[in-house]
Amino acid sequence: MYTIEQRFRIQIADSPDPYFSFQFLYANFGGKSTTNHNMMELNTLTAISPIDGRYRNQVQHLDDYFSEYALIRYRVLVEVEYFHFLAKNRIFTLPAPARKHLQSVLEHFGHKDAVWIKQKEKTTNHDVKAVEYFLKAKLDELQTGSKDIQEWIHFGLTSQDINNTAIPLLWKHAVEFEYLPALLNLKRQLQMLARDWKDVPMLARTHGQPASPTRLGKEIMVFVERLENQVELFIQVPFSAKFGGATGNFNAHHVAFPRKDWVKLANNFVEGTLGLQRQQYTTQIEHYDNLAAHFHAMERINTILIDFCRDIWTYVSMDYFSQKTKAGEIGSSAMPHKVNPIDFENAEGNLGVANALFGHFAAKLPISRLQRDLTDSTVLRNIGVPFAHTILALKSIEKGLDKLVLNRPRLENDLENNWAVVAEAIQTVLRRENYPQPYEALKELTRGKGSIDKLAIHQFVDKLKISQALKKELKKITPRNYTGISLS
Repeated sequence: MYTIEQRFRIQIADSPDPYFSFQFLYANFGGKSTTNHNMMELNTLTAISPIDGRYRNQVQHLDDYFSEYALIRYRVLVEVEYFHFLAKNRIFTLPAPARKHLQSVLEHFGHKDAVWIKQKEKTTNHDVKAVEYFLKAKLDELQTGSKDIQEWIHFGLTSQDINNTAIPLLWKHAVEFEYLPALLNLKRQLQMLARDWKDVPMLARTHGQPASPTRLGKEIMVFVERLENQVELFIQVPFSAKFGGATGNFNAHHVAFPRKDWVKLANNFVEGTLGLQRQQYTTQIEHYDNLAAHFHAMERINTILIDFCRDIWTYVSMDYFSQKTKAGEIGSSAMPHKVNPIDFENAEGNLGVANALFGHFAAKLPISRLQRDLTDSTVLRNIGVPFAHTILALKSIEKGLDKLVLNRPRLENDLENNWAVVAEAIQTVLRRENYPQPYEALKELTRGKGSIDKLAIHQFVDKLKISQALKKELKKITPRNYTGISLS
């Protein structure tokens, strides 16, 4: 009897019609899989995205910002706050029971409420309108007076007045409560390692070749400073919102209440109540320039972290670091000895996925045909995906750093085996003394000559026509102490 795979190969070989082989594959693999899938509920094993599958336990808290439930909850928040804002500004009279009731709805909003809204959306075919009907239904729960105030829900607004405040608000909260703390924690971890390794001399490599020695702590501080600089740029970008009616002109607001200063009122609501910055001139949607700036900033930060991961990966491959092992873990299914730098590899992969999406989002969102097209909608629903990949990467880097064990003998051996790197020091001191053509002399000694040891350097110094005091000064220079200024 042939196995399914053997039968499949025979069918492909015998069939002149490639479509036939596809049908066979589907019938024996895809068809069976599809039938089983219809019987399975969504869980970490059946999820298409690894964010909701394999990595679910690490990023499930991001549901509070980026799930469909979260988006609905933020929409309800904006609608209720706007409703209360209109009442506070005497656009209509809101009875105390109704105010308290809606506040309670907001504070106790839960899964059942979101399900109600999603069911309503099946009828309305409009997600924001379903939220409006949900709040009106909640007002119907009151004994008296609800009919008189229901139409102030969503008064004068278009759906994008809700989306382009709800999404910036959830983005702001995710950045402030999740991203920046995680990034700053990582930066602090790097600072602590830089402090611990402040005085550890290390052979530098430029173009992959031995170069003037450095200190390990300083090399870590390079990344600390880069992160600090980019975070400073990031936090300068405001969280922008759009709030101005169907095409940004307050048409409906103005025609209903022409004496009201709707620009001032909208500014007060968006900035004072929601804590966002209202764009003054918009189409139907927010133009997303500042959101794109956030994406670009995060992309740059991720690129810095990719650079860091590759450096640490290389140091591990050079045995500058070993890694702590954990009982039961396996590095290779075939090679028992391996301890792979998988955390830095995992981080690099997740950062790359995040950057691909951040780059697309930043390039796409600021573009909308005329006063509005719908291409932003599906993109905005995905902003949690690169965010989650970024958070995963930060966690992986932290985990990887915790495993590192500095191999000082390996760094010292590398320095001892590369005495040629002090050639720069010797020729520079000789320049100070007006010695003729010192660079050329050291080049002749060291360039392309293979291993240059301490003896060769000292023999070269002994042959120089200089004072004994200067020879003594030059011989004090070693790869271990030729590390420049000790930076704090």
